[in-house]
Amino acid sequence: MVDKYVLAIDQGTTSSRAIVFNHGGEIVSVGQKEHEQIFPKAGWVEHNPVEVWDNVRAVVAEALSAASINHNDLAAVGITNQRETTVVWDKTTGEPVYNAIVWQDTRTAKIVDALGGDEGQDKYKARVGLPLATYFCGPKVKWILDNVEGARARAEAGDLVMGTMDTWVLWNMTGGVDGGVHVTDVTNASRTMLMDLKTLDWDADIAADMTIPVSMLPEIKSSAEVYGVGRAQGLLPDVPIAGILGDQQAATFGQACFEVGMAKNTYGTGNFMLINTGEEIVPSENGLLTTLCYKIGDKPAIYALEGSIAVTGSLVQWLRDNLKMFSSAPEIEELAATVDDNGGAYFVPAFSGLFAPYWKSDARGALVGLTRYVNRGHIARAVLEATAFQTREVLDAMEADSGVKLAELKVDGGMTANETLMQFQADMLGVDVVRPVVAETTALGAAYAAGIATGYWQGEQDVIDNWAEAKRWSPAMDVDERERLYRNWKKAVTRTFDWVDEDVEA
Repeated sequence: MVDKYVLAIDQGTTSSRAIVFNHGGEIVSVGQKEHEQIFPKAGWVEHNPVEVWDNVRAVVAEALSAASINHNDLAAVGITNQRETTVVWDKTTGEPVYNAIVWQDTRTAKIVDALGGDEGQDKYKARVGLPLATYFCGPKVKWILDNVEGARARAEAGDLVMGTMDTWVLWNMTGGVDGGVHVTDVTNASRTMLMDLKTLDWDADIAADMTIPVSMLPEIKSSAEVYGVGRAQGLLPDVPIAGILGDQQAATFGQACFEVGMAKNTYGTGNFMLINTGEEIVPSENGLLTTLCYKIGDKPAIYALEGSIAVTGSLVQWLRDNLKMFSSAPEIEELAATVDDNGGAYFVPAFSGLFAPYWKSDARGALVGLTRYVNRGHIARAVLEATAFQTREVLDAMEADSGVKLAELKVDGGMTANETLMQFQADMLGVDVVRPVVAETTALGAAYAAGIATGYWQGEQDVIDNWAEAKRWSPAMDVDERERLYRNWKKAVTRTFDWVDEDVEA
């Protein structure tokens, strides 16, 4: 079967991609298409699910064409996706009842507060590993049922279903209204705030608290098994769709982080660091999430601790699109290189509140430490440094929770191409930062899961054998300077707290 290929569909926050991989885990071809970011109000972020599905079909066709292959040359398809982004649709018509509500969206702040009541944000944490926060899916579904006319009645009649983007893509690929498979995997289910970490099943009591009919929820499966086969409308007829992993878990899998204590950090729209905790569910005392790492077929589930940062790469986009400071994202490195340091400026990008380790939905972004001396270069540098500072905060929490001192950090994602950021990251963490040869580890992880499920790869050892180091950055900054910068960053973060007043819509 090695003369065949595996296709990964990576349905991301800003674009959808299809990537064809060979048996060596190398990229053969790529198709990519951006979709619209919809901002109806401050704090609201939406995607059009129909546009996303159309784009998925387009990029699959593009990737197959670029590789000069067709569906007959594929051994399997894997899906990875932006997690927590939530769609509700009519299973008889296939039409979404509302746009997908994106993971960054903060409109559910009042719902989250009401659910917490006197018990606060840790009300469900022992069961689901997550604090009550706008980040997760459950409150998004409740908002749609409460606010879209007729939605609740249709849901209670059994006509509406929900899913994260993997579920939406899989349902459409396997036939949609004509027998589409309504399934998610354990990693995505663990981000809904509705799945019990121990039983790997839906918690009916929490669903009832959120007034979500259990009939809406997809069946939970492992991350690597055959869920169904493609149909003609997905351009992949009869090809087994056999792997699903949320994007950060997929990157962890693609980075071969299979041993307890191994960690990776993905630099994308946001930043997400995961550390493998094995078969043990480790509750966090330091603002991290306890989540599923992966589950291969009938093997035991593997868990992780995760630090989620809402805004990193999207801050660079904001500087490009909103402030028009440069015309393409990579130019930020050039601009940052015009100065030697941040000039005393710190940029805390709490655009969607603060995620790990603070979980403050009422925080908002702040640029502090400004003097007449600060110029465009300093601000560009402060934007890059914000990513590294936030990662340091997450690593500190991770080491406190796990008791493991990280020896090195594996990194992936688009921002790892930025040499200035990667060196500053190593300086801030005080450990080596390592980038693999194939930086597209999110798509690669989904491909591996699908390929393992269908026998294209034999198991995790093949993933380990295919992994190769491309570049390593080692700390070069004086320890006192590192701690001075970090101390100032922590001071800047406190300036963003409690910004949204009770009488202002979050």
